[in-house]
Amino acid sequence: MNAKHLTTREFRDKIFDYTKSKEWKFSGDKPAIIDFYADWCGPCKMLSPLLEELAGEYNGKVDIFKVNTEKEMELSQVFGIRSIPSILFIPKEGQPMMQAGLLPKNVLQDIIEKDLLKEKKKNALAVDN
Repeated sequence: MNAKHLTTREFRDKIFDYTKSKEWKFSGDKPAIIDFYADWCGPCKMLSPLLEELAGEYNGKVDIFKVNTEKEMELSQVFGIRSIPSILFIPKEGQPMMQAGLLPKNVLQDIIEKDLLKEKKKNALAVDN
């Protein structure tokens, strides 16, 4: 599964229509990650294959999208994108979280597991009674 490119119109249809409401209401059916990038950006180019790997690993569990900040300027302005890459993590319930900069794969996986999928790791020190 590949990360999908999103236009501003698709974002409003699939993620959140900010023209109709100022209060966040996620329209998706599973958690999502949106990578705000530009083709000329070195760190963005390093992040892209990591997101492609994660798209395969979490296929059916998390949607991974890409937004080209130079083509989708309105969307970049709505989210106040000042540096790229910027990654928007969107849980099924609750508020999205924005992180600027290149994150290593293990950090991305932790965020997916703990914040998007809410899969808490079991306590290794649990005692049987």
